[in-house]
Amino acid sequence: MKQLDRLENPELHHLQLLLYLLPVIGFFPALWTLYRRQGTREQQVASRLSVTLAFGWLLGYILLLSGAQLSEFWSLRLLFINTMLTSSYFLVSIGLMVRLWQRKSPRLPWISQIAEGTVRKHLS
Repeated sequence: MKQLDRLENPELHHLQLLLYLLPVIGFFPALWTLYRRQGTREQQVASRLSVTLAFGWLLGYILLLSGAQLSEFWSLRLLFINTMLTSSYFLVSIGLMVRLWQRKSPRLPWISQIAEGTVRKHLS
């Protein structure tokens, strides 16, 4: 095991963390990492954050889309809010990727606490 650790390229490790933070797509490798209960502490933290963001976005997306289909009066407003939610999810994910690229910690004030508490309890 130690032999593999010495041979591991730190740049590949860094790219793997970036993969976890990709919007929508990164959810699947992040969930797989949490499911297997493997990876470094950094990988676990990035995976939890990615899964939390993706679940939050998906839940909001489904609820807003359902509400827009059920109500004629609110439909345009809810679709607009849905668009803002999706745009925000992508911008936050890209912002986290930029922070990670700058070798800073990919953390968000409240969401990281939720990820470390709730998601850690259920998936790690």
